[in-house]
Amino acid sequence: MSSLARLYAFVRPYRTQALVALVLLFAMVAADLLIPRMTQRIIDEGILKANLRVVLTSSLIMLGASVVSASLALTNNYLSVRVAMGFGADLRSALMRKVQTFSFGNLDRLQTGKLIVRSTSDVNMVQMIVMMSLRILTRAPIWVLGAVILLVLTSRRLALMMAAFVPVIALLVWLFARKAQPLFAGVQERLDRLNTVLQENLAGVRVVKAFVREEHEARRFDSANEALMTQTIRVSELLAVFLPAMLLVLNLAIVGAVWIGGLAAMEGDLTVGEVVAAINYLSFALFPLLMLAGMMGPVAAAEASAVRILEVLDDEPEVRPGPAPRILEDPKGRIAFEDVCFAYGGNCAEPVLSGVSFVAEPGETVAVVGATGSGKSTLIHLLPRFHDPTSGRITLDGVDIRELDLSFLRSQMGIALQEAVLFGGTVRDNIRYGRIGAGDDEVMAAARAAQAHDFIQELPERYDTVIGQRGVTLSGGQRQRIAIARALLVEPRILILDDSTSAVDVETEVRLQDALDRLLAESRSSTTRFVVAQRISTVLLADRILVLDQGRVAAMGRHRELMASSPVYRDIYDSQLGGVEQEALLG
Repeated sequence: MSSLARLYAFVRPYRTQALVALVLLFAMVAADLLIPRMTQRIIDEGILKANLRVVLTSSLIMLGASVVSASLALTNNYLSVRVAMGFGADLRSALMRKVQTFSFGNLDRLQTGKLIVRSTSDVNMVQMIVMMSLRILTRAPIWVLGAVILLVLTSRRLALMMAAFVPVIALLVWLFARKAQPLFAGVQERLDRLNTVLQENLAGVRVVKAFVREEHEARRFDSANEALMTQTIRVSELLAVFLPAMLLVLNLAIVGAVWIGGLAAMEGDLTVGEVVAAINYLSFALFPLLMLAGMMGPVAAAEASAVRILEVLDDEPEVRPGPAPRILEDPKGRIAFEDVCFAYGGNCAEPVLSGVSFVAEPGETVAVVGATGSGKSTLIHLLPRFHDPTSGRITLDGVDIRELDLSFLRSQMGIALQEAVLFGGTVRDNIRYGRIGAGDDEVMAAARAAQAHDFIQELPERYDTVIGQRGVTLSGGQRQRIAIARALLVEPRILILDDSTSAVDVETEVRLQDALDRLLAESRSSTTRFVVAQRISTVLLADRILVLDQGRVAAMGRHRELMASSPVYRDIYDSQLGGVEQEALLG
């Protein structure tokens, strides 16, 4: 089964409208095929016999058939559009829902730019073919079949002549289809590249301007744009040869029909009306083939797009729920890493993390420090199962997190990442994103704890201020504090702060840590905190500090213990706070 045929499953909810549209096509073709027969009657029984009554009645029948055909065509077009638009909407929704199930590994492989093209351009291409299937692609074969039957009944000699052109047409179509699909697939791939470059430029426009790289980025875009243009021209060149070739075959067939039909009429084997009707039926049989040939390009493009869409729909999330997902009745928040190894691609020969083992008791604060690339963020991402360990296991209250219901697991966690992602909408909506039913008092309490309340009060509409896409109207530190408030509002058992105060000044960070301590101390249940930080001052008071070095736990303990026992930790400390008295930092 072709990829395009598999996607037709999305037409199923609209099958009634689709069937009605197809039935209308049969009636429309019948009305169209009646017209050549009436033309024959007008010539043979009306004009040649000077019978005005036959001319008038046949003309009225032809007019009625034309009106019926036009009415049926309008209704068919309406239903076809409804079916195709519904198909496209459902397919886009299925793609979006599928993407939401993907783990970080899937998203890294498929890439954002490619997913956008698949959800827009590729879906539009397939959607157009669905609409054409209920119009031209189905109408043309019915038209050909009806015209051939009537042509055989009118003149077998002309029918045989038409049969001689079929192999030529079939060969042209086969050659075109063979060359067209890879070309159209190349167009979509280059569109992927163009979209990725454009997305990177728009997302990183400030960096581009800051480093005066406008010309470089313009050249990158021009390169992708020219590659797309070149590939599109190749497709157009193929169409420029194919369609005239098909039209030449059609015209040769009509010329042959006029010649053979004319000789037959002069010999008395056919009447003039039969010759005219036969030529019309021949045109009716061959012209739809030309229409189908013209659709070969879009069909090839849609097949290439369907392959790309199914690449997303068929992709299995790397992180999957267990066979019998569990929910813990009263989770405490005890996290244990047991000899955890993780490597991208699943090969621990080159691990990002290796042999990681530690326990975080309920209510403890665990800090993770280390040089850039030591695996800090990767370790944190394993907790909510953004990735799964390649070997070893992670447990929550003694239960392997792979056995837990994924939604339940993540609902126990509040997460604030270094890149604070906000959504278009109000400040209030962003803070209660993870807990829609939270009241205004709870939203403000979380904002106060995150040191966000004061600057929110200075915004034009305070908590009702619309902050724009991705929070572009706010500073980096303001976005991070809103993200922390969002994490706190869900009242998590496990709070994960992945370098989430990197854009916040030291004074604000100190107030934030104090407010977090008070808020979590007042909480009805203990909260286990994981803090990844570049600043060593952020983690000095943690209950447990993990020092990562090249993916391994180089040391673990409290600050004073590590200063005495870990050269790696001491180097990090001295590089940032050398000469600063420990007592002052530790209060």
